[in-house]
Amino acid sequence: MTKKERVIAAIQQKEVDGIPSGFSLHFPEDKKRGEAAVKAHLDFFRETDGDICKIMNENLIPAFGTIHTPDDYDRLIPKMTMNDEFMEHQMEVTREILAGCGKDVFTMGTLHGICASGIHPIEQAGVNYFAARQMQVDFLRWDEKKMLSAMERITDVLCDLAKSYIEAGLDSVYFASLGGETCFFTDEEFEKWIKPFDLRIMKAIKDAGGYCFLHICKDGLNMERYRCYAPYADVVNWGVFEVPYDMEEGRELFGGKTLMGGLPNRHGVLVDGTHEQVEEEVKRVIADFGRKGLILGADCTLATEQDLEKVKQAVKTARSC
Repeated sequence: MTKKERVIAAIQQKEVDGIPSGFSLHFPEDKKRGEAAVKAHLDFFRETDGDICKIMNENLIPAFGTIHTPDDYDRLIPKMTMNDEFMEHQMEVTREILAGCGKDVFTMGTLHGICASGIHPIEQAGVNYFAARQMQVDFLRWDEKKMLSAMERITDVLCDLAKSYIEAGLDSVYFASLGGETCFFTDEEFEKWIKPFDLRIMKAIKDAGGYCFLHICKDGLNMERYRCYAPYADVVNWGVFEVPYDMEEGRELFGGKTLMGGLPNRHGVLVDGTHEQVEEEVKRVIADFGRKGLILGADCTLATEQDLEKVKQAVKTARSC
């Protein structure tokens, strides 16, 4: 099997000649954009030999001014299109990486959901992450009509990005959903303010002909909030060790969908294990879960300082199983 065939077979829960793997890396600041980003991605793919080439997205929705109120948020955030500079830059990097990937690999673009994308204009204006998260919650409780109006415009361009990814030749989209933590939104607020936009974007991925990989961000989650996302996802990934919420629980929650994961990303064998320990742990994960409907991966993106030889060992071991 080619790498692409292996991943698609795993998604469709067919027999595979070895377990496919998908890992990604947080690149350093000087390798996040332009030609440096292209080279960093291709070097990572070559050095780790994974089955999935996941293209990161550092071209976030920009700041349009300082936001102090829901009125500012609605007034300042404009209608955006794929002709805007930040979107053009993302697609340019995507096309260049895609051209260097080779035809036998499974390719994936990264797309941040409405919760994360909704705070990017606040963060990029200089507000720290946790303050921006709380501002989003407070503003929605203050004036949901104005906030939802702007969030609708953000969702529109995210749907356009999903379509553009697939039209450019990517096989899939890694849809990173934020907002499931119980410390910010209540279950009812998530249901009303986050889920409808997320599902609209996931549907856009599917309608464009791409595979949708749902990644559920962070810890302290109510995972039940995501049960109804299952029909729109082909593969699901979350912080098995970070949440914590194990693979068997996830298999039930998501109706038997293919899962990507099995290894922690910031501790454990990928961080401080020997090659023998990496091999042993990968074999244990596969033996415990079974070969059907599994893509080996990590809780989330690997740290910038990750030892890539350990990742390569994990990939090699999984492919031999």
